[in-house]
Amino acid sequence: MTHDPSEYIRGLQKLLISDKKRIAFLFGAGTSLSKKSDDSTVIPAIDQLTQEIESKLNEKAEYKTAIAEVKQEITKSTGNAYNIETLLSNLEQKVQIIADGILNGLEKREFESLIKTLKKHIKDAVSVHKEIIENGKLENSVHVDFAEWIGRANRKHPVEIFTINYDYLFELGLEEKNIPFYDGFTGSYTPFFYAESVENMGFVPDQTKLWKMHGSLGWYYDEKTEKVCRKDTDQEDILIYPSTLKYGESKKQPYVALIDRLTNFLKEQDTVLITCGYSFSDEHINERILTALNSKTSGHVFALFYDVRARDTGKEYLLSENSKLSNLAKANKKLSVYACRNAVIGGQFGEWQLKREPGKDDTLNVNLYFDEDAASDENIEIKKEEKSGENWTGKGELILPDFTKFVQFLQAMIYKDTQPGLTVDG
Repeated sequence: MTHDPSEYIRGLQKLLISDKKRIAFLFGAGTSLSKKSDDSTVIPAIDQLTQEIESKLNEKAEYKTAIAEVKQEITKSTGNAYNIETLLSNLEQKVQIIADGILNGLEKREFESLIKTLKKHIKDAVSVHKEIIENGKLENSVHVDFAEWIGRANRKHPVEIFTINYDYLFELGLEEKNIPFYDGFTGSYTPFFYAESVENMGFVPDQTKLWKMHGSLGWYYDEKTEKVCRKDTDQEDILIYPSTLKYGESKKQPYVALIDRLTNFLKEQDTVLITCGYSFSDEHINERILTALNSKTSGHVFALFYDVRARDTGKEYLLSENSKLSNLAKANKKLSVYACRNAVIGGQFGEWQLKREPGKDDTLNVNLYFDEDAASDENIEIKKEEKSGENWTGKGELILPDFTKFVQFLQAMIYKDTQPGLTVDG
Protein backbone atom coordinates (compact mmCIF):
# COMPACT_ATOMS: atom_id res chain seq x y z
CA MET A 1 0.00 0.00 0.00
CA THR A 2 1.11 3.59 -0.68
CA HIS A 3 0.17 7.05 0.61
CA ASP A 4 0.31 10.13 -1.62
CA PRO A 5 2.19 12.85 0.31
CA SER A 6 0.68 15.67 -1.75
CA GLU A 7 -2.81 14.61 -0.67
CA TYR A 8 -2.10 14.30 3.02
CA ILE A 9 0.19 17.31 3.39
CA ARG A 10 -2.39 19.47 1.66
CA GLY A 11 -4.87 18.21 4.25
CA LEU A 12 -2.47 19.03 7.08
CA GLN A 13 -2.03 22.55 5.73
CA LYS A 14 -5.79 23.08 5.71
CA LEU A 15 -5.95 22.05 9.36
CA LEU A 16 -3.17 24.47 10.26
CA ILE A 17 -4.92 27.42 8.64
CA SER A 18 -8.41 26.51 9.84
CA ASP A 19 -9.69 29.00 12.37
CA LYS A 20 -12.05 26.38 13.82
CA LYS A 21 -9.31 24.03 14.98
CA ARG A 22 -7.46 24.21 18.26
CA ILE A 23 -3.82 23.57 17.41
CA ALA A 24 -1.16 22.27 19.77
CA PHE A 25 2.35 20.94 19.31
CA LEU A 26 4.30 18.36 21.28
CA PHE A 27 8.02 18.90 20.78
CA GLY A 28 10.79 16.55 21.88
CA ALA A 29 14.56 16.59 21.96
CA GLY A 30 14.81 16.52 18.17
CA THR A 31 13.65 20.14 17.95
CA SER A 32 16.59 21.30 20.06
CA LEU A 33 19.00 19.61 17.64
CA SER A 34 17.67 21.39 14.57
CA LYS A 35 19.91 23.85 12.78
CA LYS A 36 18.85 26.75 10.61
CA SER A 37 22.44 27.15 9.38
CA ASP A 38 25.94 25.98 10.19
CA ASP A 39 26.19 28.90 12.64
CA SER A 40 23.20 27.73 14.70
CA THR A 41 23.90 26.84 18.32
CA VAL A 42 22.06 23.66 19.28
CA ILE A 43 22.03 21.00 21.96
CA PRO A 44 24.09 17.89 21.14
CA ALA A 45 22.34 14.70 20.09
CA ILE A 46 22.22 12.00 22.75
CA ASP A 47 25.24 10.05 21.43
CA GLN A 48 27.41 13.16 21.31
CA LEU A 49 26.05 14.35 24.65
CA THR A 50 26.88 10.98 26.20
CA GLN A 51 30.45 11.09 24.91
CA GLU A 52 31.02 14.65 26.10
CA ILE A 53 29.63 14.07 29.59
CA GLU A 54 31.40 10.72 29.98
CA SER A 55 34.68 12.43 29.08
CA LYS A 56 34.14 15.02 31.82
CA LEU A 57 33.19 12.41 34.41
CA ASN A 58 36.23 10.31 33.57
CA GLU A 59 38.49 13.12 34.74
CA LYS A 60 37.98 11.66 38.20
CA ALA A 61 39.75 8.30 38.42
CA GLU A 62 37.22 6.49 40.62
CA TYR A 63 34.36 7.67 38.39
CA LYS A 64 36.19 6.45 35.28
CA THR A 65 36.53 2.92 36.65
CA ALA A 66 32.91 2.80 37.83
CA ILE A 67 31.53 4.15 34.56
CA ALA A 68 33.55 1.64 32.54
CA GLU A 69 32.06 -1.20 34.59
CA VAL A 70 28.53 0.21 34.37
CA LYS A 71 28.91 0.64 30.62
CA GLN A 72 29.84 -3.02 30.28
CA GLU A 73 26.87 -4.03 32.45
CA ILE A 74 24.46 -2.04 30.30
CA THR A 75 25.68 -3.26 26.93
CA LYS A 76 26.55 -6.87 27.71
CA SER A 77 24.31 -7.88 30.59
CA THR A 78 21.08 -6.08 29.68
CA GLY A 79 21.58 -5.65 25.94
CA ASN A 80 20.45 -2.03 26.16
CA ALA A 81 22.11 0.82 24.31
CA TYR A 82 24.59 2.77 26.39
CA ASN A 83 23.71 6.45 26.60
CA ILE A 84 23.13 9.16 29.16
CA GLU A 85 19.66 7.81 30.00
CA THR A 86 20.67 4.20 30.61
CA LEU A 87 23.75 5.36 32.54
CA LEU A 88 21.73 7.60 34.86
CA SER A 89 19.07 4.92 35.32
CA ASN A 90 21.70 2.36 36.31
CA LEU A 91 23.31 4.72 38.83
CA GLU A 92 20.01 5.71 40.42
CA GLN A 93 18.92 2.10 40.78
CA LYS A 94 22.17 1.26 42.57
CA VAL A 95 21.77 4.14 45.01
CA GLN A 96 18.46 2.61 46.09
CA ILE A 97 19.94 -0.82 46.84
CA ILE A 98 23.53 -0.22 47.89
CA ALA A 99 22.91 0.59 51.58
CA ASP A 100 26.29 0.31 53.36
CA GLY A 101 27.92 -1.82 50.68
CA ILE A 102 30.19 -1.04 47.75
CA LEU A 103 29.36 -1.40 44.04
CA ASN A 104 31.67 -0.68 41.13
CA GLY A 105 34.20 0.52 43.67
CA LEU A 106 31.88 3.24 45.02
CA GLU A 107 30.02 3.77 48.27
CA LYS A 108 26.51 5.19 48.38
CA ARG A 109 27.67 8.76 49.03
CA GLU A 110 30.05 8.49 46.05
CA PHE A 111 27.21 7.28 43.81
CA GLU A 112 25.11 10.22 44.99
CA SER A 113 27.96 12.59 44.20
CA LEU A 114 28.41 11.02 40.75
CA ILE A 115 24.70 11.36 40.00
CA LYS A 116 24.69 14.99 41.12
CA THR A 117 27.71 15.74 38.93
CA LEU A 118 26.13 13.94 35.97
CA LYS A 119 22.92 15.96 36.30
CA LYS A 120 24.92 19.19 36.49
CA HIS A 121 26.66 18.32 33.23
CA ILE A 122 23.27 17.63 31.60
CA LYS A 123 22.00 21.00 32.82
CA ASP A 124 25.11 22.76 31.53
CA ALA A 125 24.78 21.05 28.14
CA VAL A 126 21.21 22.29 27.61
CA SER A 127 22.03 25.84 28.74
CA VAL A 128 22.90 26.91 25.19
CA HIS A 129 20.85 30.09 25.58
CA LYS A 130 23.83 31.75 27.22
CA GLU A 131 26.00 31.31 24.13
CA ILE A 132 23.17 32.30 21.79
CA ILE A 133 22.55 35.55 23.67
CA GLU A 134 26.20 36.41 24.20
CA ASN A 135 27.12 35.82 20.54
CA GLY A 136 23.96 37.39 19.11
CA LYS A 137 22.97 34.26 17.20
CA LEU A 138 19.20 34.54 17.52
CA GLU A 139 18.79 35.09 13.80
CA ASN A 140 20.20 31.56 13.30
CA SER A 141 17.55 29.95 15.51
CA VAL A 142 14.81 27.79 14.00
CA HIS A 143 12.75 28.57 17.10
CA VAL A 144 12.66 32.26 16.20
CA ASP A 145 11.20 31.39 12.80
CA PHE A 146 8.63 29.13 14.45
CA ALA A 147 7.63 32.00 16.75
CA GLU A 148 7.24 34.23 13.71
CA TRP A 149 4.68 31.80 12.28
CA ILE A 150 2.75 31.90 15.56
CA GLY A 151 2.77 35.70 15.56
CA ARG A 152 1.60 36.04 11.97
CA ALA A 153 -0.97 33.25 11.89
CA ASN A 154 -4.46 34.65 12.38
CA ARG A 155 -5.99 32.24 14.85
CA LYS A 156 -9.12 32.37 16.99
CA HIS A 157 -7.63 30.01 19.58
CA PRO A 158 -4.06 30.48 20.84
CA VAL A 159 -1.46 27.86 20.00
CA GLU A 160 -0.44 25.53 22.83
CA ILE A 161 3.14 24.22 22.92
CA PHE A 162 3.93 21.13 24.97
CA THR A 163 7.62 20.29 25.21
CA ILE A 164 9.72 17.83 27.17
CA ASN A 165 12.86 19.96 26.66
CA TYR A 166 14.46 21.88 29.53
CA ASP A 167 16.17 24.53 27.43
CA TYR A 168 15.09 28.13 26.80
CA LEU A 169 15.00 27.91 22.99
CA PHE A 170 11.24 28.32 22.63
CA GLU A 171 11.26 31.14 25.17
CA LEU A 172 14.02 32.92 23.26
CA GLY A 173 12.11 32.58 20.00
CA LEU A 174 8.81 33.85 21.41
CA GLU A 175 10.43 36.76 23.17
CA GLU A 176 12.47 37.74 20.11
CA LYS A 177 9.26 38.02 18.09
CA ASN A 178 7.36 39.78 20.91
CA ILE A 179 4.86 36.94 21.27
CA PRO A 180 3.16 37.06 24.70
CA PHE A 181 3.00 33.59 26.25
CA TYR A 182 2.02 31.93 29.50
CA ASP A 183 3.81 28.97 31.11
CA GLY A 184 1.83 28.34 34.29
CA PHE A 185 3.85 30.69 36.48
CA THR A 186 2.54 33.95 37.87
CA GLY A 187 4.14 36.69 39.92
CA SER A 188 6.95 39.17 39.45
CA TYR A 189 9.86 39.01 41.91
CA THR A 190 9.63 35.24 42.43
CA PRO A 191 7.11 33.76 39.97
CA PHE A 192 5.39 30.64 41.30
CA PHE A 193 3.58 27.80 39.58
CA TYR A 194 -0.19 28.27 39.69
CA ALA A 195 -1.65 24.83 38.91
CA GLU A 196 -5.27 26.00 38.72
CA SER A 197 -4.44 28.32 35.83
CA VAL A 198 -3.25 25.50 33.57
CA GLU A 199 -6.76 24.18 33.02
CA ASN A 200 -8.50 27.55 33.26
CA MET A 201 -8.43 28.76 29.68
CA GLY A 202 -10.02 31.99 30.84
CA PHE A 203 -6.67 32.80 32.44
CA VAL A 204 -4.77 34.92 29.89
CA PRO A 205 -6.99 33.41 27.16
CA ASP A 206 -5.35 35.08 24.17
CA GLN A 207 -1.76 34.19 24.92
CA THR A 208 0.27 31.36 23.45
CA LYS A 209 0.77 28.60 26.02
CA LEU A 210 4.15 26.98 26.71
CA TRP A 211 3.87 23.86 28.84
CA LYS A 212 7.26 22.37 29.82
CA MET A 213 6.26 18.87 30.81
CA HIS A 214 9.64 17.74 32.16
CA GLY A 215 10.53 20.99 33.84
CA SER A 216 12.76 23.84 32.83
CA LEU A 217 16.00 25.53 33.68
CA GLY A 218 15.33 27.92 36.54
CA TRP A 219 12.54 25.88 38.16
CA TYR A 220 13.19 25.03 41.80
CA TYR A 221 11.30 24.05 44.93
CA ASP A 222 11.25 26.74 47.60
CA GLU A 223 11.13 24.89 50.92
CA LYS A 224 10.17 28.02 52.86
CA THR A 225 7.03 28.76 50.85
CA GLU A 226 6.53 25.15 49.65
CA LYS A 227 6.05 26.41 46.14
CA VAL A 228 7.62 25.60 42.79
CA CYS A 229 9.22 28.84 41.69
CA ARG A 230 11.00 30.13 38.63
CA LYS A 231 14.06 32.30 39.02
CA ASP A 232 17.79 32.15 38.40
CA THR A 233 19.10 30.65 41.58
CA ASP A 234 21.91 28.59 43.01
CA GLN A 235 19.40 26.01 44.19
CA GLU A 236 19.16 22.71 42.35
CA ASP A 237 16.67 22.80 39.46
CA ILE A 238 13.73 20.41 39.62
CA LEU A 239 13.87 18.62 36.31
CA ILE A 240 12.67 15.22 35.19
CA TYR A 241 16.04 13.86 34.16
CA PRO A 242 16.28 11.07 31.57
CA SER A 243 16.12 7.93 33.68
CA THR A 244 13.62 5.26 34.65
CA LEU A 245 12.68 7.37 37.69
CA LYS A 246 11.14 10.00 35.43
CA TYR A 247 7.84 8.09 35.40
CA GLY A 248 7.47 8.47 39.13
CA GLU A 249 8.59 12.09 39.06
CA SER A 250 5.98 12.91 36.41
CA LYS A 251 3.22 12.21 38.96
CA LYS A 252 4.23 15.18 41.09
CA GLN A 253 3.35 18.84 40.74
CA PRO A 254 3.81 20.76 38.53
CA TYR A 255 4.21 17.88 36.08
CA VAL A 256 0.87 16.27 36.82
CA ALA A 257 -0.98 19.51 36.01
CA LEU A 258 0.87 19.86 32.70
CA ILE A 259 0.33 16.29 31.55
CA ASP A 260 -3.33 16.54 32.59
CA ARG A 261 -3.57 19.56 30.32
CA LEU A 262 -2.29 17.49 27.39
CA THR A 263 -4.93 14.83 28.03
CA ASN A 264 -7.73 17.35 28.45
CA PHE A 265 -6.69 19.28 25.36
CA LEU A 266 -7.07 16.17 23.23
CA LYS A 267 -10.49 15.47 24.75
CA GLU A 268 -11.80 18.85 23.56
CA GLN A 269 -13.60 19.07 20.25
CA ASP A 270 -11.83 20.06 17.02
CA THR A 271 -8.33 19.66 18.39
CA VAL A 272 -5.17 18.81 16.47
CA LEU A 273 -1.90 17.81 18.14
CA ILE A 274 1.22 17.76 15.94
CA THR A 275 4.33 16.10 17.32
CA CYS A 276 7.83 16.77 16.03
CA GLY A 277 11.20 15.76 17.40
CA TYR A 278 9.38 13.38 19.73
CA SER A 279 10.38 9.70 19.53
CA PHE A 280 7.42 8.26 21.49
CA SER A 281 9.82 6.76 24.03
CA ASP A 282 8.15 8.38 27.06
CA GLU A 283 5.54 5.84 28.07
CA HIS A 284 3.82 8.10 30.61
CA ILE A 285 3.13 10.64 27.85
CA ASN A 286 2.14 8.01 25.27
CA GLU A 287 -0.33 6.52 27.74
CA ARG A 288 -2.04 9.87 28.23
CA ILE A 289 -2.24 10.52 24.50
CA LEU A 290 -3.76 7.13 23.74
CA THR A 291 -6.18 7.37 26.67
CA ALA A 292 -7.48 10.67 25.34
CA LEU A 293 -7.76 9.36 21.77
CA ASN A 294 -9.70 6.32 22.98
CA SER A 295 -12.35 8.60 24.44
CA LYS A 296 -15.14 10.13 22.35
CA THR A 297 -12.94 13.01 21.28
CA SER A 298 -12.79 14.26 17.72
CA GLY A 299 -9.16 15.23 18.30
CA HIS A 300 -6.40 13.87 16.11
CA VAL A 301 -2.65 13.43 16.53
CA PHE A 302 -0.25 13.84 13.62
CA ALA A 303 3.18 12.45 14.51
CA LEU A 304 5.96 13.85 12.34
CA PHE A 305 8.38 11.06 13.16
CA TYR A 306 12.02 11.46 12.12
CA ASP A 307 13.08 7.84 11.84
CA VAL A 308 16.25 8.06 9.74
CA ARG A 309 19.37 6.43 11.14
CA ALA A 310 22.68 6.57 9.32
CA ARG A 311 24.45 3.27 8.81
CA ASP A 312 27.64 2.30 6.98
CA THR A 313 25.49 0.61 4.38
CA GLY A 314 23.21 3.64 3.96
CA LYS A 315 20.07 4.94 5.61
CA GLU A 316 17.89 2.88 7.88
CA TYR A 317 14.23 3.76 8.48
CA LEU A 318 12.90 2.75 11.88
CA LEU A 319 9.17 2.86 11.15
CA SER A 320 8.38 -0.60 9.81
CA GLU A 321 5.01 -2.25 9.43
CA ASN A 322 5.31 -4.05 12.77
CA SER A 323 7.28 -1.50 14.77
CA LYS A 324 5.82 -0.39 18.09
CA LEU A 325 4.64 3.03 16.89
CA SER A 326 3.10 1.52 13.75
CA ASN A 327 1.10 -0.91 15.85
CA LEU A 328 -0.16 1.93 18.05
CA ALA A 329 -1.32 3.87 14.99
CA LYS A 330 -2.86 0.83 13.33
CA ALA A 331 -4.90 0.26 16.50
CA ASN A 332 -6.10 3.87 16.68
CA LYS A 333 -7.12 5.74 13.52
CA LYS A 334 -6.97 9.06 15.39
CA LEU A 335 -3.18 8.73 15.41
CA SER A 336 -1.46 9.31 12.08
CA VAL A 337 2.27 8.72 11.83
CA TYR A 338 4.13 10.57 9.09
CA ALA A 339 7.67 9.15 9.06
CA CYS A 340 10.32 9.83 6.44
CA ARG A 341 9.80 6.88 4.10
CA ASN A 342 6.58 5.32 5.39
CA ALA A 343 3.38 6.36 7.13
CA VAL A 344 0.44 4.92 9.04
CA ILE A 345 -2.74 6.75 8.07
CA GLY A 346 -6.26 5.62 8.86
CA GLY A 347 -4.79 2.53 10.47
CA GLN A 348 -3.04 1.52 7.22
CA PHE A 349 0.74 1.20 6.87
CA GLY A 350 2.17 2.25 3.55
CA GLU A 351 5.08 3.82 1.71
CA TRP A 352 5.07 7.44 0.55
CA GLN A 353 4.55 7.65 -3.21
CA LEU A 354 3.30 10.48 -5.39
CA LYS A 355 0.43 9.46 -7.67
CA ARG A 356 1.53 11.73 -10.49
CA GLU A 357 4.82 13.21 -11.58
CA PRO A 358 5.09 16.89 -10.61
CA GLY A 359 5.21 19.35 -13.49
CA LYS A 360 7.52 22.33 -13.70
CA ASP A 361 4.95 24.59 -12.03
CA ASP A 362 4.41 22.48 -8.93
CA THR A 363 7.89 21.00 -8.37
CA LEU A 364 8.70 23.89 -6.00
CA ASN A 365 5.56 23.15 -4.01
CA VAL A 366 6.40 19.46 -3.63
CA ASN A 367 9.97 20.26 -2.62
CA LEU A 368 8.64 22.02 0.46
CA TYR A 369 7.68 18.70 2.01
CA PHE A 370 8.97 15.83 -0.13
CA ASP A 371 12.45 14.87 -1.33
CA GLU A 372 11.58 12.90 -4.41
CA ASP A 373 13.64 9.73 -4.79
CA ALA A 374 15.90 10.95 -1.93
CA ALA A 375 19.08 10.57 -3.98
CA SER A 376 22.38 10.08 -2.19
CA ASP A 377 25.09 12.60 -2.99
CA GLU A 378 27.08 10.32 -5.26
CA ASN A 379 24.01 9.36 -7.30
CA ILE A 380 22.39 12.77 -7.62
CA GLU A 381 23.15 13.16 -11.34
CA ILE A 382 21.93 9.66 -12.11
CA LYS A 383 18.73 10.20 -10.12
CA LYS A 384 18.06 13.51 -11.86
CA GLU A 385 18.01 11.68 -15.16
CA GLU A 386 15.73 8.98 -13.75
CA LYS A 387 13.16 11.40 -12.34
CA SER A 388 11.39 11.86 -15.64
CA GLY A 389 9.93 9.48 -18.13
CA GLU A 390 9.81 5.75 -17.66
CA ASN A 391 12.08 5.64 -14.59
CA TRP A 392 9.97 7.96 -12.44
CA THR A 393 8.75 6.14 -9.33
CA GLY A 394 7.11 8.87 -7.23
CA LYS A 395 8.85 7.52 -4.15
CA GLY A 396 11.04 9.51 -1.78
CA GLU A 397 11.36 10.97 1.69
CA LEU A 398 8.94 13.18 3.56
CA ILE A 399 11.14 15.93 5.02
CA LEU A 400 8.66 17.52 7.46
CA PRO A 401 9.72 15.31 10.41
CA ASP A 402 12.89 17.43 10.39
CA PHE A 403 11.93 20.41 12.60
CA THR A 404 13.91 22.83 10.42
CA LYS A 405 12.03 21.71 7.30
CA PHE A 406 8.71 21.78 9.14
CA VAL A 407 9.27 25.39 10.20
CA GLN A 408 10.20 26.30 6.62
CA PHE A 409 6.93 24.70 5.54
CA LEU A 410 5.03 26.82 8.08
CA GLN A 411 6.78 29.96 6.95
CA ALA A 412 5.89 29.22 3.33
CA MET A 413 2.26 29.38 4.42
CA ILE A 414 2.91 32.88 5.81
CA TYR A 415 4.55 34.20 2.68
CA LYS A 416 2.38 32.55 0.03
CA ASP A 417 0.60 35.84 -0.72
CA THR A 418 3.85 37.63 -1.50
CA GLN A 419 5.57 34.58 -3.01
CA PRO A 420 2.86 32.82 -5.06
CA GLY A 421 4.99 29.76 -5.77
CA LEU A 422 5.17 28.82 -2.11
CA THR A 423 2.06 26.76 -1.56
CA VAL A 424 1.50 23.07 -1.06
CA ASP A 425 -1.30 22.70 -3.56
CA GLY A 426 0.84 20.56 -5.86
